[in-house]
Amino acid sequence: MAGHSKWANIQHKKARVDAQRGRIFTKLIKEITVAAKLGGGDPASNPRLRLAMDKAWDANMPKDNVQRAIDKGTGNLEGVEYIELRYEGYGIGGAALMVDCMTDNKTRTVADVRHAFTKNGGNLGTDGCVAFNFSHQGYLVFAGADEDALMEAALEAGAEDVIVDEDGIIEVITAPADWAGIKQSLEASGFKSEDGDVTMRAQNATDLYGEDAEKMQKLIDALEDLDDVQNVYTSAILHFE
Repeated sequence: MAGHSKWANIQHKKARVDAQRGRIFTKLIKEITVAAKLGGGDPASNPRLRLAMDKAWDANMPKDNVQRAIDKGTGNLEGVEYIELRYEGYGIGGAALMVDCMTDNKTRTVADVRHAFTKNGGNLGTDGCVAFNFSHQGYLVFAGADEDALMEAALEAGAEDVIVDEDGIIEVITAPADWAGIKQSLEASGFKSEDGDVTMRAQNATDLYGEDAEKMQKLIDALEDLDDVQNVYTSAILHFE
């Protein structure tokens, strides 16, 4: 199962100064609320809620905020009714984009998403136009770990695959619902991940260089900055040098 990690650069992560803490909290609160509404308020039996809560702790969200969001989702407190929407489209060079939203106003959200695409050189597509190129997966990234020991522990914990790239970076691939449990199991075995999440990953990548990479970055940033957008996934690998 070892080999070059084709995922090494596909997972897009911005390195922007965190002047957006309020926006991050808003997105996390929406996710916690919807996760609790759909799967109940117990993170032990609700993997989506457990993941959302983990992200909230990582962002240093106060426990009271997390509990209020759970209570709103389960109906113990009155709250806004959010609906989940997914938009698909194309960016620079035909790179695929999937945009997950939570909103209380679908008309506003689709108008904002369409405007962000159009203004930044992209095109909003139809449902299913790029979804076939993405898989719903969990991943955990490890650096400097013992490859054989980590692979054995990961597979025993129920991981779907273990990938090693030429730099020795090890990536453990999981089913979305198994991500939190496998992470916990590996930590108990002494393996702490450098990074990890549940995401939509492109099976085929689009390499963008120089000016095209910068334009694609601008489009992604414009989408992520929308209040109703939770996550942006892309097939683009951006090369700025």
